[in-house]
Amino acid sequence: MLFVTLVACLLVFADLHAQKLAFKETHTLRARWELADSLRNGTFLITPYRPVYVLPAVWSSAPNRSPHRFEAPPSTDPPIPLDPVECKFQFSFKTKVVQGLFKDRGDLWVGYTQSSRWQVYNSGLSRPFRETNYEPEVMLVVPTNYRLFGVRGRLLALGLNHQSNGGGEPFSRSWNRVVLQVGLERGRYTLLLRPWLRIPESRTTDDNPDINGLVGNGEVLLVFRHKSHLASVQVRSPFIEHPFLGGSVQGDWSFTISGPLKAHLQVFHGFGESLLDYNHEQTTIGLGVSLLDWL
Repeated sequence: MLFVTLVACLLVFADLHAQKLAFKETHTLRARWELADSLRNGTFLITPYRPVYVLPAVWSSAPNRSPHRFEAPPSTDPPIPLDPVECKFQFSFKTKVVQGLFKDRGDLWVGYTQSSRWQVYNSGLSRPFRETNYEPEVMLVVPTNYRLFGVRGRLLALGLNHQSNGGGEPFSRSWNRVVLQVGLERGRYTLLLRPWLRIPESRTTDDNPDINGLVGNGEVLLVFRHKSHLASVQVRSPFIEHPFLGGSVQGDWSFTISGPLKAHLQVFHGFGESLLDYNHEQTTIGLGVSLLDWL
């Protein structure tokens, strides 16, 4: 399984890098989502989506050694002897499957993101993969062009998102969401607003009925680019259930080392660092390298 995952990552990285050379990178929503006629590259090309990185060292202030579900006792007794330091990596891509749905406006995209947490330094547990999250989605993206208080509206998107960890009982976690996305730009700043609505599930089959109240009902992503540096802040909040409890904040900073290779720092605090940890609060700090950023 590890070999297949690494080969898939290498193939995606190679294809993304080749296309990056073919199509000039401009670090804007217009370029990333091909929102102008001059930027369109057709369908079924693999293009960048979310950040692609490998963090060999991610430290946690409180490893989730006793994962549990809503109103249920810990799933493990005794607790799992997890190391506080593990490896985390993520790859992500998207492809346009239909171009110009509404008189040359509106494209249908399919995206996929996968992130893994690997207890690679934990020889006592035979170095297992602690958690892997799989996130396929489909999105209808429409370009916009309006100004509001000096901010330019660039896109409006509506998508269907599935996220799960593929775990067996009692560690299975999953949810399905309808996600609205608004993309805004001003100078070097990019702002993405992403509220979502969870698709209801049967109480008897729901792995995590309280996930909205802990992870959140939406997120705000702010990206700032200056020369070879990119910084982003991602905030999630359960603003519908209780806006001042739960949620999370994640900060990322990357800068170019050589060519497409960047140094990467990631800091997270709150609930939901992974699906298995949706009801577990912790702080994590990760160091590594990245190949692709948000923009």
